[in-house]
Amino acid sequence: MTTRHRYLDALGHGASDKRIDILRGIGRTGSISQAAREAGVSYKAAWQAIDTLGNLAGVALLERAVGGAGGGGATLTPQGSELLALADAMEAARREVQARFAAGKQPAAAQPTSSQQGAGPALGWLALRTSMRNQLPARVQQLEGSGPAARVWLGLGGEGRIAARITQESVQLLGLAPGLPVIALCKATAVKVARAADAKSGRSSKASVNRLEGTVTRVARGDSGDEITLALAPGLHLVGFAAPAEGLRVRQRVVAWVDESSVVVALGGWT
Repeated sequence: MTTRHRYLDALGHGASDKRIDILRGIGRTGSISQAAREAGVSYKAAWQAIDTLGNLAGVALLERAVGGAGGGGATLTPQGSELLALADAMEAARREVQARFAAGKQPAAAQPTSSQQGAGPALGWLALRTSMRNQLPARVQQLEGSGPAARVWLGLGGEGRIAARITQESVQLLGLAPGLPVIALCKATAVKVARAADAKSGRSSKASVNRLEGTVTRVARGDSGDEITLALAPGLHLVGFAAPAEGLRVRQRVVAWVDESSVVVALGGWT
């Protein structure tokens, strides 16, 4: 699988995706906070957009200069610029197709049938987006279990992997088999983060399934828990929550857990 193939996953939502607007704004202004303001989202949401695009593209899209409360400066990596160029080309092609359709130049086979009239809103499901913060490109490694439920082991690249517990019916309907490329989804609130030292010393009672180690890259403090972004591998980030008492900081080694029943398996377009 090449980086160019992964770009198509990152661009799967087309012109309506604010994540591309944010990346474009960063490229133009050199500022994450300015790009967030222009896109009408929070600074934290802008960072999440970049993390998600980077996860799906499989490469780092930004080079960040450490700054103060304003977030510092940022520039696009060569891969970030290439992704934007592809997004612009796809948008230009989309406009050309729309113009040809409006002019009645579509092939006869593309003429809508009576059952398709008014189906425009339904077609939006083809570009479905989700509130799940964690979207991790993966590949099916192994299927376990012969009862009503199956455990699906998903490789995340390198030695990392995550398990999902789903029904046998879902396994069949999705056609899951070793080697199949998929997307692993889970809510940030389902991911629990703690110090790596605490886990090794036995202070944590978490199960070993879906135990993911990483390094903290960002922390957002909160009264009921701190939102933690951790790097699992180059270009792959996970978002979860830690108890305020943990006091986690950037560059600290941590362990994240997610219940396998909270992991959703989705078919993706990357190969």
